[in-house]
Amino acid sequence: MNAAIRPRLTLLNDGLVGSIIDEAFSLLENHGIFVENENALKLLGDSGAKIDLKSQKAHLGRSLVENALTTTPSEIRLYDRTGETSFVIGGDNVHFDPGSAAVSILDPETQSERKPVTRDLIRFFRLAETLTHIHFQSTALVSADVPHDMADAYRLYLGLREANKPFITGTFRVESFAPMREMLTAIRGSAAALAEKPLAVFDACPSPPLKWSRLTSQSLIDAARAGIPSELISMGMTGATSPVTIAGTLVQHTAENLCGMAICQAARPGAPVIFGGSPSSFDMRRGTTPMGAIETMMIDAGYAQVGKALGMPVHAYMGLSDAKTLDAQAGLESALGAVLAALAGVNVVSGPGMLDFESCQSLEKLVVDDEICGMAYRLLDGISRRDTPLALDIFKTLGEDMSFLTHEHTRRLYRSEHTMPRLADRETYEAWVASGRKTMADRAREDVERRLSGFAPSPPEDHKAAAIREIMAAYARTCGLDTLPDEA
Repeated sequence: MNAAIRPRLTLLNDGLVGSIIDEAFSLLENHGIFVENENALKLLGDSGAKIDLKSQKAHLGRSLVENALTTTPSEIRLYDRTGETSFVIGGDNVHFDPGSAAVSILDPETQSERKPVTRDLIRFFRLAETLTHIHFQSTALVSADVPHDMADAYRLYLGLREANKPFITGTFRVESFAPMREMLTAIRGSAAALAEKPLAVFDACPSPPLKWSRLTSQSLIDAARAGIPSELISMGMTGATSPVTIAGTLVQHTAENLCGMAICQAARPGAPVIFGGSPSSFDMRRGTTPMGAIETMMIDAGYAQVGKALGMPVHAYMGLSDAKTLDAQAGLESALGAVLAALAGVNVVSGPGMLDFESCQSLEKLVVDDEICGMAYRLLDGISRRDTPLALDIFKTLGEDMSFLTHEHTRRLYRSEHTMPRLADRETYEAWVASGRKTMADRAREDVERRLSGFAPSPPEDHKAAAIREIMAAYARTCGLDTLPDEA
């Protein structure tokens, strides 16, 4: 049988890709990039960069960056909590995870945003475990019932306790990396085992334009030395914090990512790094950053093409919406983003579940987005030649009634060709009315509760659960909290 072709989205011709990369190299060498972290500046200087300590600027020559690229892995293998299931980040592989670090949750009863607490995080992690097309977990919510200084570590602690899938996470302050690494090490059993089978990816966000802060630079260094993958999240806004043109923004985006990659390789050659981001079109009328804008998605697909040309795994924030509730806009923007991300071959797609410019998460939207992701995966499978000849033999065996419904060919191949959505309404109008005129949002709320009521938690082994609890409790005390909320 002939294999199906993989449908692809390509927005940049080879010449434009080359120009973007060339200008990014020139920007790094001539303009330089602000690096607030003394450790990172020293590492870059030792690698051959020209350092201006007064301005805290690093000027990275092309040869330095190209040498760093030669030691950057083109693929990363991420493992679940058991260490038995792995996922390859790179090539044409596409993995979806919930958008991370939302400061609010959409309450299903009031349909209003509110601050999430421990119980919301637990429900979210458990729900994500049930979703087939969401391959990774993320520390998607920031719990408001703990001090902010420990909120980054606390959300990972709850996730490691509740979930088996790998995590996309990150730090809010430098001090948090150590306890987060210690918890991951406790789950794996040793630092060497964690480096061999990474369980989490740490996001690190440069500040546009062309700045790496003390916090994010240190995250790159710490993660590299621990063998933990870093995901670079450049966030230029067209016409506000990056050039107004998409091509110009791609130059800045590439330069910021290449500097982050170089810091990782200076800290430890061979460190795993993902070329990624969360850039956006900037709405000059409202002063907002629409993640659901088609221009935002074009930037994402464009830099994914650049990252692949550089030989790096790629990431993007797509499959999310700026809508404030689970409505038509949420479906429109999320579906378009998920499909374009899949067609662009984005390896890690963060965004499912997110609303309101990356600030809100919704459990109901997450289950809808899981269905959207399933459709995107079906599209990537393409159209296969399942028989030779394609149809002539079927017609030879049909009776005079020409019925395909009872034919062996239909029974054998129907499920191979067709998806079976749970939430999309495919009933007749009469059946829809008889079942209560339920909207997609209604069905999603029911699906969330059905999944959670049937979920059987699979916690870590007792000694590992005790170890991460002890690490978290000790860190909480340094942040002024004597008792964890889930133990109060």
